[in-house]
Amino acid sequence: MRSFPSLRAARAALVSGIAATALTGCMSAGTAPQLPSANFVANQEGPGEEYIIGPLDELQIFVWRNPELGGKVQVRPDGRITTPLITDMPAVGKTPTMLQQDIKLALGQYITDPIVSVIVTSFNSTFSQQVRIVGATEKPASIPYRANMTVLDAMIAVGGLGEYAAGNKARLVRYDKGSGKQHEYALRLNDLIKRGDIKANVKLQPGDVIIIPESMF
Repeated sequence: MRSFPSLRAARAALVSGIAATALTGCMSAGTAPQLPSANFVANQEGPGEEYIIGPLDELQIFVWRNPELGGKVQVRPDGRITTPLITDMPAVGKTPTMLQQDIKLALGQYITDPIVSVIVTSFNSTFSQQVRIVGATEKPASIPYRANMTVLDAMIAVGGLGEYAAGNKARLVRYDKGSGKQHEYALRLNDLIKRGDIKANVKLQPGDVIIIPESMF
């Protein structure tokens, strides 16, 4: 059943208010530039190499030819993990690659040239490691960032656009660590999702926020 105009207007105003409150300092919508389109690459499951391990994340640790030295572990609230032969190793704040190097160094005291891999199998990441989609979508959400993630991946994860979404007026807000400022970019979600225009697809970064307004008509 369609919403009455007054209800739709109220919902649109609410979305706009939330976006304005959470994302102060953004550029005006009319001047938002577009990001370059993403090159299609094979999707990778789970967080990528840039993911920062956080408390309560679950890890799978593999030690080649020494499976008894690995296994599934959960990062404790104090930010540390314990595995066979390794006690209280700091894990929070490291990427999986950094942690596997530290584990390799620690195990080197017991075995020769250990080959170690670390995979994050379940994560409870901070907002800086997530992509947030708000506004006129089927299910607004914060989803974990993973390597090579694109706008299309994010929209699939939240079930696509809402019935009254103004997809081609969507914006992507990105925080620039170098300048400490937020920048806003135009997105063409209608073209991407409804018309299959892959040029409208763009790569995402950890911490990105996608804002989808509602159409008033």
